[in-house]
Amino acid sequence: MTPHRVQRHSMSQWKQIQQLEIRYLEQVDYLYDDNFPMDIRQVLSNWIESQDWDTAANHETMATVLLNNLLSQLDRQCSQEQNFLQRHNLKIINQQLQLKYKASPLLMAGVIATCLREERRIISTASIQEQGPLEKSLQNPVAFERQKNLDNRVAVIRSTVQMLDQAVKHLEDMQDDFDFRYKTLQSRDPADRNTDMMKQEVTRLQEILNNLDYKRKDSLSKMSDVLKEIEDLVGSQLNPELMEWKRKQQINCIGGPMLTGLDQLQNWFSLTAQSLFQMKRQLDKLGELILKVTYESDPIPLQRPQMEEQVKYLLYLLIRSSFVVEKQPCMPTHPQKPLIIKTGVQFTTKVRLLVKLPEVDYQLKVKTIFDKDLPPGRVNRQFFILTTNTKVMDVEESSNGCLSVEFRHLQLKEKKYVNGTKVNEGPLSVTEELHSLSFEAQFNILGINIELETCSFPLVVISNVSQLPGGWASVMWYNLLTDEPKNLGFFANPPRASWGQLSEVLSWQFSTFAGRGLNREQLHMLGEKLLGHQASNNESQVSWSKFCKENIPGKPFSFWMWLDSIIELIKKHLLPIWNDNCIMGFVSKETERTLLKDRDPGTFLLRFSESHLGGITFTWVEQSDNAGEAKLISVEPYTKSRLSALPFADIIRDYKVFANGEAPENPLKFLYPNIAKNEAFGRHYNSQQSKVFPYIPSILIPISTLSATPCSSPEPPMSPGMFDMLAQHLSPLEMETAMSSPYSE
Repeated sequence: MTPHRVQRHSMSQWKQIQQLEIRYLEQVDYLYDDNFPMDIRQVLSNWIESQDWDTAANHETMATVLLNNLLSQLDRQCSQEQNFLQRHNLKIINQQLQLKYKASPLLMAGVIATCLREERRIISTASIQEQGPLEKSLQNPVAFERQKNLDNRVAVIRSTVQMLDQAVKHLEDMQDDFDFRYKTLQSRDPADRNTDMMKQEVTRLQEILNNLDYKRKDSLSKMSDVLKEIEDLVGSQLNPELMEWKRKQQINCIGGPMLTGLDQLQNWFSLTAQSLFQMKRQLDKLGELILKVTYESDPIPLQRPQMEEQVKYLLYLLIRSSFVVEKQPCMPTHPQKPLIIKTGVQFTTKVRLLVKLPEVDYQLKVKTIFDKDLPPGRVNRQFFILTTNTKVMDVEESSNGCLSVEFRHLQLKEKKYVNGTKVNEGPLSVTEELHSLSFEAQFNILGINIELETCSFPLVVISNVSQLPGGWASVMWYNLLTDEPKNLGFFANPPRASWGQLSEVLSWQFSTFAGRGLNREQLHMLGEKLLGHQASNNESQVSWSKFCKENIPGKPFSFWMWLDSIIELIKKHLLPIWNDNCIMGFVSKETERTLLKDRDPGTFLLRFSESHLGGITFTWVEQSDNAGEAKLISVEPYTKSRLSALPFADIIRDYKVFANGEAPENPLKFLYPNIAKNEAFGRHYNSQQSKVFPYIPSILIPISTLSATPCSSPEPPMSPGMFDMLAQHLSPLEMETAMSSPYSE
């Protein structure tokens, strides 16, 4: 067994970032741009980390307050800054933030929340010292070269189309010259037509016509080449890049790396569309030219109609594929658990058109449809959208002028009866039943009738918040194992996951919801709990049923329900000490004995209970009567009901054991391996006391009793003799408080 590393992170998140290796700092550098300059992250680091940006990203009032507070903090920093250049830069940043976010504070809160979340993921990855298979697959080392190549191809196409503009203009000038000469020749006296001068002029006209014909053929040939290049670009690079972005979006939905690249995709799509729009205008111009001058075997009337159809078809394909779900459906109450919708609760979603359309007054109405295409023969619960399901797309300044629309108040209601018949549940459980949200729009541009359609990733619809853990398990499993956008029958025969894949996603859950991911040792213990000794092999397969449906042997709950309850416990009651690395957490009892058996008395560690849902316990080394044999004692696990009354750090500080008639004392001295208790937990103690006059301050004291034959979980009740002994060492007020505490029961 590899020794457990215990590193405490009492420093701020930003200070931890600054101590990372250069390869991780490069990832951090990628997070910050004009949307959220790193200067602000640096000068306001403590204040920024103390705010709840995740909640603010879904509540406009809170986001507005935080924006105003951020600007005030920045003003204060400017006034205190001694460095002239830095003060100047901060003032400019302040002005830019006001311009960018005054009208959209939610956007600012979302940007900052994403940056902080991604920082935590990078810190977590650095602590493990190795990336998981999913993250590696998303950071393809050739991706940068591939994107640079795409940049170059799009730029070459734009340049070629610009030169074609010049070629068409030159054709027009040549044709005007020919037309003028021809009409001048026609106006001459017929008697002069056989003169040498006239013959020279006719010869000259023929040369111009031949040159005109050559130039027309040359321009059409170049246009044909450009269209072939665009067709290849769209098929071989643009669409694959879009599919890769959608896969990254799936992984981001379940806690993976920050989603980037949509603006870059929009740039490629828009520039390619601009080239096609420009070529359509060039073909229109060629159509005008042949109204003035045409001739036998003129290439324009022969090739232009087919070429125009090709331009329209490519525009049709490009615009249709550029209609994407930018923000997957998500309830504002659970911003980090997208794709789960509860009936009767509002949810938000956003779609975007990556192609920037010409400046025309479009009324592009987008309609949402729930469960448009269900698998045939499948009996489902049925739902309908209760609120307005149609909105008009608008130009969004932050997306560089592209059209988008955000639905913020969608709500689902279940159909209890269809055509007078009660709807029965299908063969799958509620949380395995997948649904879809489709988006449709239709408009006409340049005579092209374009029907837009896209859909969200599959959704889980719940009717009770107790179904949320099971629903999130389904969302994770689906998006981990398939990139199919709409396989609603997935859970009829769900595939297995490799432990390497699954462990990475489980670590993401902790970094997303609890601020710190899991290290190798913690993941190894989870693997052993799920797979036994096969856990050492990342290729070992885990079935959906074993992960989420079957109970752990001897326990009334599944592996996922157990793990999810721990995440909830950390998030609500243990977050500071978890992020300070004080909790070892996932340690089997056997490993616990191995770690503690040779330690000094009073050494203790914190681990999550394997027998309780959402429980944490501590085990300490007790002075043994037999030399050389360590005695380990574990306290009954603390669950959310007990931790709601008293912070866990205070429990560790004030914990007392009453044994063998001796004075009660705190047996917890050193956090494993040998960190003094107050050094490890001191910054988390709650020093605030009641100051309500005329009462004196009171405290809660957690107490356990040990009988002569200690059990593994010391707890009361206590005998009258024990009570008398306890009364000798505690004040009456402390006695009353201790006896009324839930920890003394």
